[in-house]
Amino acid sequence: MKRLLHTPIFLLAWRIVLLYAVLMLCRAVFYLYNYELLGPLSWHEAGQLLCGALKFDTASIVYANGLFVLLSLLPLPRRIRERRWWGNLRYGYYVAVNALLVVAVNMADCVYFRYTQKRFTAEELFFADNDNSAQLVVKFLGENWYLALVAAALVALLAWGYRRKAQEDSLLRDGWSYYTGGTLLLALAAGLCVAGMRGGMTRMTRPITLSNATLYTPDSGKANLILSNPFCILRTAGSNAKVSYRKYYAPEELDSLFTPLHMPADSAAVNLAGRNVVLFIMESMSAEHSAHLMPELYADRTEQGFTPFLDSLMREGLCFERFYANGTRSIQALPSVLGSIPSFKTPFVLMPQALGRSRQLPAMLSDQGYETLFFCGSEHGSMGFGAYARSAGVERLVSREDYEEAHGRGDFDGYWGIWDEPFLRFTGEELGRTREPFFATLFTLSSHHPFVVPEQYADSLPEGYTRIHKGVAYDDMAFRRFFERYKDEEWFRRTIFVFTADHVSSEKFAPESLAFPGNMRIMGFIYTPDGALRGSIREVTQQLDLMPTLLGLLGNREPYFAFGRDVLNEPQRPRWSVSYGGGNFRAVTDSSVLLFDEARGTVEPRTDSGRRAAEEAEVAEVAEVAAAGCAATGAGGTPAGADKAEAAAAATTAGNATGNATEGVTDRTDTLLPRLKALIQQYYTHIERKDYTVDGAKTQQSND
Repeated sequence: MKRLLHTPIFLLAWRIVLLYAVLMLCRAVFYLYNYELLGPLSWHEAGQLLCGALKFDTASIVYANGLFVLLSLLPLPRRIRERRWWGNLRYGYYVAVNALLVVAVNMADCVYFRYTQKRFTAEELFFADNDNSAQLVVKFLGENWYLALVAAALVALLAWGYRRKAQEDSLLRDGWSYYTGGTLLLALAAGLCVAGMRGGMTRMTRPITLSNATLYTPDSGKANLILSNPFCILRTAGSNAKVSYRKYYAPEELDSLFTPLHMPADSAAVNLAGRNVVLFIMESMSAEHSAHLMPELYADRTEQGFTPFLDSLMREGLCFERFYANGTRSIQALPSVLGSIPSFKTPFVLMPQALGRSRQLPAMLSDQGYETLFFCGSEHGSMGFGAYARSAGVERLVSREDYEEAHGRGDFDGYWGIWDEPFLRFTGEELGRTREPFFATLFTLSSHHPFVVPEQYADSLPEGYTRIHKGVAYDDMAFRRFFERYKDEEWFRRTIFVFTADHVSSEKFAPESLAFPGNMRIMGFIYTPDGALRGSIREVTQQLDLMPTLLGLLGNREPYFAFGRDVLNEPQRPRWSVSYGGGNFRAVTDSSVLLFDEARGTVEPRTDSGRRAAEEAEVAEVAEVAAAGCAATGAGGTPAGADKAEAAAAATTAGNATGNATEGVTDRTDTLLPRLKALIQQYYTHIERKDYTVDGAKTQQSND
């Protein structure tokens, strides 16, 4: 036994465990120092935070000690590994590196967080430009001398606990067994280190970022309690940790051109207050999959689109005929849809500033008494979806593990998660047990690469024209069965169903889908079982518009922060879709495409099928948005407000068709480009401030 305790692998494990202990002690000090900012913790909260902390501490340890692990497990000859200099080298590395990156930086975090409400990142390490940085460090050390004593004690603990005098003794003697076994052990350790850095090694795992801390708490402040260094520094190195942007306009001009501050309408075109909301985010559901959205594409083809059921819902609901994604990745879609926050050069979720203050759609509805849920058939916490949903205010996450606990493991697709058909059925079961009103978001998976479907449907679904079409047809069938199964449920009849894609498919066959803006056009519509909302919006709309539009439909009466517009109640805001790609900020309107490279902007006429509605039809034909019967209140009520909804839609559409919309909302370069530049400046201003709330917007105005 004594020999076992002196093996390199045991001593390495002991030293790693010691680092976990030191990191937890650092976290305890951090919490006590910032208690007034973070608030009290319940035992349940503490347990969740501890689970998250272990993941981030693992990443921190590997970041700082990956080389130390390599040095400790290298199968070197005895004449080298028993030399004193070799032992001193590893000891010096362990103590010095961890004293600096683990102890010193985490102690500095205690003080830094009190002033900035964020952890120490690469922004401060690599981009600091203060001439008096050294003086400030000395000053803070003097004011917080007790933290310096704690740091010294923790470094002493590392040095003492290292067991420097322990004589390492391998269980294997020199020879082929020693070198073979040592090499295999080293390879295993390297694999575990990579997994520790990434936060896992499954197919669904994406390298963890700072925003993943919100998977364990919806409180952005307490999410900082989960984080630790050196993870925060090294994970943000090389990223846009420092916000750098051009201020195109003086403060007094900026808000007049574009503001993310929204005031609720005095009276909504359609009032569906109190209803449940189910938001479907559909993987890769391009507009080109739909014969309803692109009939010209299927005019002479055997297959008449691949979404016949979804097309039927579009015809019976409120269809956004020219609906665009604000990004090209799933992780960009979530803040666009749930928070009306775009992503430009760097996905918003991956920015350290994403942990700033926000008040997104789930949080707003939760405060109004809604139960908030997020469904995804992948593993809990995979792909960063759950983490972002939690940061947006979602209270309950439902994932693959929950499904398999209820229905077994037979419906795993072998790649991403549970097949969409059974998971949708499971979602309906869960919603039937959920207190109303509720707001639920579901992210589909089955139309993702590698584009496989369950064996029992492989021969019955159409092959289509690209590899994804069979998966699209499968999801369309899954939605049809979901609606057929639950259409008679009380909760179903009281629900607003919202459909949007996350982004376009990687598999394209329509010529216009190969280039911008066609390569951003996706499905988007709203369906109410009682026909309370029907018609077509043919002007350009975007994912950013969903949150404001839903708040308008639900009768919201509080100001809110959003970069989109309420399609039915805010005709004065720009009717466009914004995004970033090809080195350009981009905006697409009914008639124009704007490309802006931060130096100059060019406005080009659209040539795709989404060109100005007036070129294709009369205004009267375009303005079809008419509620077949808008429920005035709640789920029931008598049809009312149809004329108001129709008038609102006709007004906005007519403005687009004639080119004489509300002043400032035209496609001319002299109005379109300034508004885009103002939006960009507003976006990065709030990124810099880490504040995406009404208070943040008002603070900006007052500062201005």
